[in-house]
Amino acid sequence: MKKAQHSESQAARVGFVSLGCPKNLVDSERILTQLRAEGYEISATYAAADLVVINTCG
Repeated sequence: MKKAQHSESQAARVGFVSLGCPKNLVDSERILTQLRAEGYEISATYAAADLVVINTCG
């Protein structure tokens, strides 16, 4: 994964939704950890996000 850059001084913001089975929550935590490690900021609201990830079970 490339490091996320929204602008020179601000990381891209990601909103995250986890739907489905309990195993999906574990997967979501792993994805969020990787996104943070790659320089993304996790947004508390979807309106403030540059991108929204929806993780579904199945």
